[in-house]
Amino acid sequence: MNGSTEAESIDLYEVLGIESSATKVEIKKAYHKAALSSHPDKVPEHEREEAENRFKNVSQAYEILSDDEKRARYDRFGMTDFTAGGGMGGMGDVDLEEMLSHVFGMGGMGGMGFPGMGPMPRGPGGRKQKGKDVVQQYEVSLEELYKGKTVKLASTRNILCSLCKGSGGKDKAKAKKCANCSGRGWNQNLRQIGRGIVTQENVICVSCKGSGDVFREKDRCKKCKGNCVVEEKKVLEIYIPRGSKEGDKIVLQGEADEAPDHETGDIIFLLEEKEHDVFSRAGADLTAPLHVSLAEALTGFSRVVLKHLDGRGIQITHPKGKILKPGQVLKVEGEGMPLKKGDGKGDLFLVVDIEFPVDGWVPDADGIRKVLPEWTGEEVQAEQVDDVIFDPEGDIDDYGNSDEAGGGAWVDEDDDDDEDSNRQCAQQ
Repeated sequence: MNGSTEAESIDLYEVLGIESSATKVEIKKAYHKAALSSHPDKVPEHEREEAENRFKNVSQAYEILSDDEKRARYDRFGMTDFTAGGGMGGMGDVDLEEMLSHVFGMGGMGGMGFPGMGPMPRGPGGRKQKGKDVVQQYEVSLEELYKGKTVKLASTRNILCSLCKGSGGKDKAKAKKCANCSGRGWNQNLRQIGRGIVTQENVICVSCKGSGDVFREKDRCKKCKGNCVVEEKKVLEIYIPRGSKEGDKIVLQGEADEAPDHETGDIIFLLEEKEHDVFSRAGADLTAPLHVSLAEALTGFSRVVLKHLDGRGIQITHPKGKILKPGQVLKVEGEGMPLKKGDGKGDLFLVVDIEFPVDGWVPDADGIRKVLPEWTGEEVQAEQVDDVIFDPEGDIDDYGNSDEAGGGAWVDEDDDDDEDSNRQCAQQ
């Protein structure tokens, strides 16, 4: 809302679509309905700003009309009493995303836990609500992804107590209604999420841990001490299929923490591929450098050029008369990563890297000239010849930077008497 004039003109009963004689129950129902219909995510992008404003007005109306004292002040003085000095005017400080998360209760829109309605432990059709999944990163090498791997891991988790079957009490002991939450399993707290805006949120009761019942100390299970769960240590076994890739998930169903009246969640391992010293991967294909000497590039060779991910040697026979060039790619079909479905494999791409002789190597120049082809290019003719000095360690990244160092630059100079421009070299 912009300014007090606009704020004072708002009819809160009209915002919620109710009469001024509405009961608290009617106010709450109208609020839930209006909050849903005003949700910004339910409208097109170009209508989102308007929906956000409607949603703020709905929340403001509910906050005032659901409180007897504030409602009486509003009925007597209108919005004037809420727009000055910490009143309800000015919604600029509200974090809309946070407000939405609280308005739609525990678990967001999926759980439909509206304020005042309490948690809903069971899903559609009365099914148990699923517990939280545990997601862990698991780093694997390219060799392990190529061959597949079975891994055993130590795990510690909570399981339902076998003695009390997760009730927390002794056999035949009767639990009493939790006094802290009146047997609901949750408590309703007020939380301020913006200037003058308070929302209700449902919080699991710390005394009964959401069950609604508690046992007296003497009636608590001796094994779990009334906690309903005990700690279990076990060994988990996961299998990483050959051909798996970064981002793949290995799911162990029902291996997360157990909790009363909840379906047990899963442990999910998210594969993370280690960087390899030789190979790089793209989908099912692999690439690797092919290091050859200058002599091999010119005269051919037959040798093992690298060790594959499964330990096999890969031999290349390159015939004489076929000159290898730097950066040339040799494609080896069927030597890439295994495909997860079927027996096929991707391809291996070998990128030629020619190793030239190091400084200090003194060849038999005459002998080399005898076997290498002579220069067949056209000889350059010039009236003047300069024998220049050069830097053998030049950097191509310096190309084009001479202007910055004060070199020559071409400029256009306009001639007032002639429409044609003359391009001249301006020496700096």
